[in-house]
Amino acid sequence: MSLPHAILTALMEKPSSGLELTRRFDRSIGYFWSATHQQIYRELGRLESEGHIRALPSERPARGQKRSYEVLPAGRAELARWTAASQDPKPYRDALLLRLRAAAVVGGTGIEADLRRHLDLHRAQLAEYRAIEERDFPPDRVTPQDRIRHLVLRAGIDLETFWTEWLDHALTEFADLDGTGTAG
Repeated sequence: MSLPHAILTALMEKPSSGLELTRRFDRSIGYFWSATHQQIYRELGRLESEGHIRALPSERPARGQKRSYEVLPAGRAELARWTAASQDPKPYRDALLLRLRAAAVVGGTGIEADLRRHLDLHRAQLAEYRAIEERDFPPDRVTPQDRIRHLVLRAGIDLETFWTEWLDHALTEFADLDGTGTAG
């Protein structure tokens, strides 16, 4: 249910075409809510048919021209309703954690290399988030909107910090299991 709300949010920030939305998802919302190009276009059609958005009139109609969309009052009301609604946290699912649990049963041969790979990926993502923070959130950006957007980024920074610290700890545990760096 959240993809339409992610699209409404992005369009409230700036009217955009489907292609522009896809690019913006890749640079911002996609860090915590991903969507394919096809999903975005499909959802734009649904939102338009429900009266939540409309295609902006083009200066000169042309076949194949990209259409930009804006949010209508009904879309803003839906986004406000959804934002104010209560929602429970979703149960967390992670294949790496399940694989570690399985390694406790069948042995951890081979999983240590994947832990290192995950650590490298999380370190890279953390560095990217910190670069975004430095670039987009200098101390003088203190509007309420900026502060809330910064909270979202801080969640990403804190999650990546957690994962890098936890993976460091997990690799230390594997190294200590039998002195050779393997679990079985």
